[in-house]
Order: sequence, then structure tokens, then C-alpha cells
Amino acid sequence: MSRTALRICPLCEATCGLTLTIEGTRVTKARGDRDDVFSKGFICPKGASFGAADGDPDRLRTPLVREDGELREATWDEAFDAVAAGLRPVVEEHGPHAVGVVLGNPNVHTMAGALYPPVLLAGLRTHSLFTASTVDQMPKHVSSGLLYGDAVAIPVPDLDRTDHLLLLGANPLESNGSLCTAPDFPGKLKALKARGGTLTVVDPRRTRTAKLADRHVAIRPGTDALLLAAMAYVLFEERLVDLGELAPHVQDVDELADAVRDFTPEAASQSCDVPADVIRDLARELAAAPTAAVYGRIGSCTVPHGTLASWLVDVLNILTGNLDRPGGALFPLSATDKAPRPAGPGRGFALGRWHSRVSGHPEAKGELPLSALAEEIDTATGEGSPVRALIAVATNPVLSAPDGDRLDKALGSLDFMVSVDPYLNETSRHAHVVLPPPPPSQAPHFDFAFNTFAVHNQVRYTRAAVPLEPGRMAETEILARLVLAATGMHGADPAAVDALVIDQTLGKAVTDPHAPVHGRDPGELAAALTGDSGPERRLDMMLRLGPYGDGFGARPDGLTLAKVLAHPHGIDLGPLRPRLPQPLKTRSGKVELLPEPIAGDLPRLREALRERPEGLVLIGRRHLRSNNSWLHNVPALTGGTNRCTLHIHPEDAERLGLTDGAPVRVRGAGGAVTAPVEVTDGIRRGVVSLPHGWGHDRPGTRMSHAALDPGVNVNQLLDGSLLDPLSGNAVLNGVPVELTRTS
Repeated sequence: MSRTALRICPLCEATCGLTLTIEGTRVTKARGDRDDVFSKGFICPKGASFGAADGDPDRLRTPLVREDGELREATWDEAFDAVAAGLRPVVEEHGPHAVGVVLGNPNVHTMAGALYPPVLLAGLRTHSLFTASTVDQMPKHVSSGLLYGDAVAIPVPDLDRTDHLLLLGANPLESNGSLCTAPDFPGKLKALKARGGTLTVVDPRRTRTAKLADRHVAIRPGTDALLLAAMAYVLFEERLVDLGELAPHVQDVDELADAVRDFTPEAASQSCDVPADVIRDLARELAAAPTAAVYGRIGSCTVPHGTLASWLVDVLNILTGNLDRPGGALFPLSATDKAPRPAGPGRGFALGRWHSRVSGHPEAKGELPLSALAEEIDTATGEGSPVRALIAVATNPVLSAPDGDRLDKALGSLDFMVSVDPYLNETSRHAHVVLPPPPPSQAPHFDFAFNTFAVHNQVRYTRAAVPLEPGRMAETEILARLVLAATGMHGADPAAVDALVIDQTLGKAVTDPHAPVHGRDPGELAAALTGDSGPERRLDMMLRLGPYGDGFGARPDGLTLAKVLAHPHGIDLGPLRPRLPQPLKTRSGKVELLPEPIAGDLPRLREALRERPEGLVLIGRRHLRSNNSWLHNVPALTGGTNRCTLHIHPEDAERLGLTDGAPVRVRGAGGAVTAPVEVTDGIRRGVVSLPHGWGHDRPGTRMSHAALDPGVNVNQLLDGSLLDPLSGNAVLNGVPVELTRTS
């Protein structure tokens, strides 16, 4: 007998609602939930393949523990005994910074990944934190921190109401969006055009999104900041700056005008390869639109001037009065955000509070560059101890970070490594202990992170669709036990972790004069929490204390876990609304348009005006049916266009004697790979493209389908030395490569 259950899709940032068909304990079908308040039935190939990903036979079912160099199946007690025995001696002998923590993108797709790593980091007190953010999005966090005083205050385009959308380095028709949570992003772009709006796409490739656009600008890779700075110049030169209602909340406008005076369209056009008149048209169209939004993503982040490009995206929104207004770019308000406080100056945002041991990279948002992980392990020189133990949670940096070969060797030299991962992949194969979480159908789901970037305010929560199988352990319990084992409390009740967080949070809330529970008894509040588990009680607490919450009875119509559970398709909390100045946490209490670190990096961008790159440069590529390296073991999501090929323009192919389908050797600063050629006029001349996330050919993994067509690791072409200096983000796009025809 089959049944259905609701589930929020965890396979990309769109967070679409699914209706699962379940036979026994097996998910046999997934379709879009037409009644979902956010996604309204939309589904992409990844969501439709939920059952295949969920039931992948290569998923690990029991913990693995290394003995005599080999991984063997073990009990959960044996596994956590080994974790405690491996981690604590490193901390006690070499200090907390000798333990590194690496967090991958899948963490933000699970409740456990949102709730427990912060507790782990607080308990360990290590500065050796590395995450996928520094190969993806850290420039946006840093620019937001400098502009607004809060690294997670990231405005998103109001897709449903804007009249004009300028996209840079983004291909949402295939990625479904990033740092902009929007189910059916393609439908929203088509609706924009249907209501008479304008879509402009800046991208070196003629992507599916670019084909939909009214204007496609095939920029030279890595020069987005020059284009945006030249647009800002035009706005000032032609007196098109109009802050509108933003004016009282913004400072440094005159200083910014002076700072961009060298970035004329004529000067910028030589480097970014966009005609000066096109740059002027882009600026004029942006200023003339009734409402407009500029949105930049991975292609504009993973470049030498990623932070400046991210900053300039917001600068253009501000100068045209489109920040914080309907139809422009607004700050979402998630149901589990902290309740809004009175506006006023804050503590601001600081960079470089500590530095990496070997190369001295400054931290950003508490993180060190993932590109520096290998040298932090394998290099003895430098103050303090190298990283000698590693906690890796839902991450595969051997494929996702530059120079995977070096990192591969470095991981093999660790004193101890524990990996929380459902697969034995290119990274987890080095672990001394592997702790496998259950498949997503057996876990509850709430989008703590992605709701803070949602283009429409809403709240949805789904409990596990399938009961936890015997022998499995909930991911929340795995991470709670990991916290205890790593912080010297091995053997304590894992529920103590949730209880501690609840006690600390409520204890702080009752002393906050702006909180709805000010002056109340925290024990009484804790007793009022509902939920079937510690994580659910924490969710109930966050909802009640949040901006829409009931304040533990202070606002009877407000949100609680019980109310959310009573609305299985979600609760619509309304469109995005203007919020300034409340989100600002800068020391001035205003948008600081030209913060000192940005001003200090602008001379480097001026130098780029004189650069005239020669030879081929490399960019990445995304596919609709993939998400980094996660899904290549699912047969339904590989093949077709989702292949690891080198895209090259016909003229470049002819010049180099390359033919479609033939192998070509690609060499960069970090090494070389061989991939099949795919000749296409969908990429501009002088640029080649390899997709990210492939290279499943290392021994000792257990990903049988991915190994059949392993592809090559594009990040092996990088040596890890190229970083955006402000954010520490790896430079993955616009890097020089050489091609050699192979026989």
C-alpha cells in the first residue's frame, strides 16, 4: 500500500515543496507540491530524482572505523569512542587550533547542519575553520558586512515585482539561483518579460539564462568589477544618481564619486571587452527603469576582484534608489531571524581578527580560505601547530578546493580525521572514522539559512517522511554526540547539547529589554516549548522569539512550532518589505558606501584597467541536474548535457586543431587534466569551460555510478595561490590555461 508525504527538497537552494510517494519505507516518486505556499508545484530534475538520491545503494548505512589502515564497519558506540580517543589528545597536546573543521555546502540543506556546527565551534574554540563559502560566496558576505555591518544581511532581487533585472555571473535557469532562494526562478524571469520588464545577462557564455535575456553581454571573465565601476562612473557623470528615500541612511556618496572617477567606460571597455557605449546604455537603462535590481553570483564572486564586484552590485542598487524598495533589492525577514531591534549604531564588521598560520591569510566571517587547508596541514613552519586533526562535515574539498592532489596527500598525513558523510568519497576515504547520516527522507527539514535569502517571506517545516531505519542514527544526534566527543564530554546524554543551547538562549533573551520575554523566568519558558525532540524544541524557541513569533504568549497570533505543523504546505508571511534602517549594524548606523577595506583595494582594480590578457582563460559551468559533486552517483542525473567536457569556441578550436569529441590536455598553474572537447558557439572566443565537481577516479571510494564516468577535477588546474585578498575566496574563473592536442 502506497502513501504520500510532504518534504522540502534539500538538493539545491530553491527549497521546493515535494509530494513523495512511498512504498513501505522506499520513496518511489516525487512531484511538486501544488499547494506549497512558496514553490506552488514547481519541480526540477533534481527534485524529481529525490527517490533515487534517497535510496542510493552506495549510501553508507553503518559507521566505519579504521583499524590497521583499513576501514571496517563498527557500532555507533565504537565510532564515538574512537572520535573521542582521536580528537581529545590533539587538543590537549597541541591546542584547539590544531583541530581543523571543514564544513561543506550540504550543511545548509539540513537542520542538523544549521543547528550543531556553531555549538561545535564554540566548544572547540578553534580558529582553523574552513568552509565551502570561500570557494563560492564569501565576497558577498564580506561586502555586506562592510556596507551594512552584518555579513548575512544580503539583499535579494524582488523578482516578482521588478521592472528591470541585471544578472552577472549567474545562470539561474540551470542553478535555480544562489543567495537568492526562489522556486521556479525560470518562471519568474519569464513573468518579468511577460509584464514588459527587461532582463540583461552579463556572462562569457550564452547560457540558457542568457538566451532568455533581452540583452546578453559576453564580458571577458574576471572583469565584472570593472564593468560595474564604469556603470557607477556613468551614473555620477550624467547626474543619474538618485538615492530617493535611501538618502538619510547612506553616507560617503561624494567620496564614492571621487573613488570611481578613473573608471570611465572607455578605460574599462579595453579590459572587460564590452564597448563603452554598451556600458553607458547599461547604466542609463538601470537608472531609467521604474524599479530595478542588480544581482551577481558565482561568476562575479570567484574572480580576483570578487569582493569589489559584490560591493559594486549593491552600490548600483543604492545609487539608483533601488535598495530596500519593492521591485528593487530588499532584505528578507526569516521566521527564525532575531526579532527586529530599534535602529541605531552597531558593532560593525571586522576583517583579519586572526590570520592563517602559513601564508598569513586574514580571516573573514570567522573563516580561513579553504584553499589554505592543505598548507595548514602539511607545512611545519609558522607560529603554532599545524592542523593535526580534522572534523569534516558534509564536505569533499579534494574535489571542491584548488589543488586537490596536494590536499589529498595532506589528508593522508593527519593524526586523526572524522568525516560525517553518507558516502565514502574522495575526501572521506581518508577518515579514521566515518559517521553516515540517514537519507533525507528519514530526517526533518527546515531551511534556517535559505529563508534568510528568500524572495518571499514564508515558513515551512516537514517532519521525516519515513521512520528512521533500525541501526541508523539521526543526523542531529550524530552531530550532538560529535560535539560531546570533541569537547571533552564524551558519554554525556546528547540531549544535553540542545538543553544547553535552549538554556543559554532563553537566559539571554530574558535579560534583553527589547525581547518579548524580558524579565520572565527562563525555566518556565523552556517548559513551555513543544516538539518531539531537542531540535524541534529549539525550532519552537526560535520561532517564538523571532519576528513573527508569539513571544511565548505575548503575541497570541504569532508563530509557534504547533502552528507551523498545522499548516503542512507552509504559511505565507507576505512579500518582502522595506526594512532600513533596522538591519544596519554599522558603527555609524548608516550604509557605509565606501568602507576603508574597499577603498584600500580599489588601487588594485585601477591596475586592472591596464591589463590586456592574452591566451585562453578558464571558467566553470553548472548543470541543472547537478549540485557540485553531490549527485553524480545518481544515474538519472548524469548523462545528456550533464557531462564533463571542455567547451570551446569554433574559431579557437580550429586555430588549435581541436575537433569535437577529441581529447585535449588542459594545463594550469596547479596541474593538468585531459577532457573531451565540445565545440560550441555558446562561449565567447578566448574562453574555455569545464564544469565543477567531477574527478571521481581516486581509489578507495564507494561511488560506483560516479566512477563509471568520473570526469576530471577542474580545480586541479589551480594551485591555490590566487585569492581575492579581502575575502580569501578562491579565484576559479578567468584563470589562464594552455591547451595541447592529444593523439
